Amino acid sequence: MVDYERASLTVRRDLVDAHSRAWRHIAEPGTWWTGAERVAIAAEARAARTCSLCVERKQLLAPTMANGAHGRASDLPEYVVDAVHRIATDAGRLASSDYRAYLDAGLSDGQYVEIIGVVVNVVCVDTVCSAVDNPQQPLPQPIAGEPTRHRPPAAVGGTAWVPMLPEGGRDPDSKSLYGRLLKTPHVARALSLVPDEVRGMIRLAAAQYIDPPKMMNLSRCRAINRPQIELVAARVSAINECFY
Repeated sequence: MVDYERASLTVRRDLVDAHSRAWRHIAEPGTWWTGAERVAIAAEARAARTCSLCVERKQLLAPTMANGAHGRASDLPEYVVDAVHRIATDAGRLASSDYRAYLDAGLSDGQYVEIIGVVVNVVCVDTVCSAVDNPQQPLPQPIAGEPTRHRPPAAVGGTAWVPMLPEGGRDPDSKSLYGRLLKTPHVARALSLVPDEVRGMIRLAAAQYIDPPKMMNLSRCRAINRPQIELVAARVSAINECFY
């Protein structure tokens, strides 16, 4: 459970519920990582913010100009820690060569995608807590169990570094994620090699941004209307140098 009782502003109930679901999602066995490994990934995502190596790399022209050890928070393998820290602090400068190096080190494409999903959940919750002066929430206790190891048979490569479900796919995985949509934007397909991470992203987006069925409704659906939502989103994305 994510607690916003000490926040400086009142936080909507649906947002609290969405963040609590995200916290449980982190703790649960995933597709390729156990619950304990997922919580460890979350801990590394937080540790990356104060990691001296990550701070030094951000100040350099290229991250590869700095070597050394990460300020780690777990016993995950070093190549996993590096991937988590890079995704959490410097994702805009990740290159395909970095991704291939992680695969060569032993990370699978599915594990890489799932790491992104866990980092997204941590960043979303921690950012909102910071924005409303709410204490950073303790990471959840891992839930026992084995990963599902479900790899969508329809996932194909060629569009991105990682395989994704095809646009307008009629396979069971695509249907369960996107329903009757004939066109699915890349931002929604990005994590589709691990469908459960897409589901988690959709739940968060519905609370923090807009419910997908309301996407084309330009009338007021929050305290501000849709054009105002897009103006704020575009400005925040620009400030954060969002690649997408």
